[in-house]
Amino acid sequence: MVHQLSVDEFLEKAQTLPIIDVRSPGEFDHAHIPGAVSIPLFDNDERAQVGTKYKNAGKDAAVLVGLDLVGPKLAGFVKQSKKLNQPTKEVLVHCWRGGMRSGSFAWLLDTAGLTASTLVGGYKAYRNVVLSAFAEPRTLIILGGKTGSGKTDILNELARQGEQIIDLEKLAHHKGSTYGAIGQLRQPATEQFENTLFTEWRQLDAGRRIWLEDESRNIGSCFIPIALWQQMQVAPVALIDLPKKTRISRLVTEYTGIDHALLVEATERIRKRLGGKVTKDALDALAQHDYATVADLTLDYYDKAYLHGLAHRDPATVRSFPIESDDPVQTASQLIAWADKCA
Repeated sequence: MVHQLSVDEFLEKAQTLPIIDVRSPGEFDHAHIPGAVSIPLFDNDERAQVGTKYKNAGKDAAVLVGLDLVGPKLAGFVKQSKKLNQPTKEVLVHCWRGGMRSGSFAWLLDTAGLTASTLVGGYKAYRNVVLSAFAEPRTLIILGGKTGSGKTDILNELARQGEQIIDLEKLAHHKGSTYGAIGQLRQPATEQFENTLFTEWRQLDAGRRIWLEDESRNIGSCFIPIALWQQMQVAPVALIDLPKKTRISRLVTEYTGIDHALLVEATERIRKRLGGKVTKDALDALAQHDYATVADLTLDYYDKAYLHGLAHRDPATVRSFPIESDDPVQTASQLIAWADKCA
């Protein structure tokens, strides 16, 4: 018998059971529930055929077309599904709206000896839960600082010392600046970024503080959900103030050995912002592999941009931490002590 589950029930079971996404490959590739496996009922072209038939001739005609397309695949669907969870023979299935695709697929698996549960409302219902979750009030602390301040290392050290964190840049596969995609995996669609972020968000203790880096609304091509962004804008900021010389050294270490052509392309992308002369000087320095000079020149722009954004915050929410030694362990301990005192 096919069971129907709410989003919360579905996600709870998904911690131990496989999720089968029966939407088309195109739908899955754009965005999906993290951890789901794609076993599409229709491929992209077949889905278009069924949709066209539905539009032109109605539901009954579309169902017949669908049955013709799916019939030869039925045995394959069962074999693929049985491989996913052999010990318990229990799986979770969803489509876009929780309708015929997932219902039919789950019925097939049920008749073949598996226990299949479907998601009420489908992926669409899941997405509604994802977006509404970020409006739930949480205690956030924003880790701020100019480019090259080592915020990611400090964030990771906070986690090692027992704090709750979300590394937005890691989830977005981007470090935020024009150079931020260098050395990273291809960025996900914003929708997939939101899904992955939600997976981490719901696993955190809502009663404890959460640390996040100070970010623009967009991290490369990924956008932070507006409800979370609004919470971040009013949260207290721990501003790491590391000397520029130290930040330059950090950036040189970070980008040395990376594809030189990508550094040139990234510098060209901000030509208008840097100005003609600064861009030329930066490109000349790149040609000489003088990365320290490149960092020095570009930091002038990035520092001004960051301070401009910081100026939009309530000054009373910003606490500066002058840091002379680039020591993430020590800095994280100092931040925790401050946060505990303010709690």
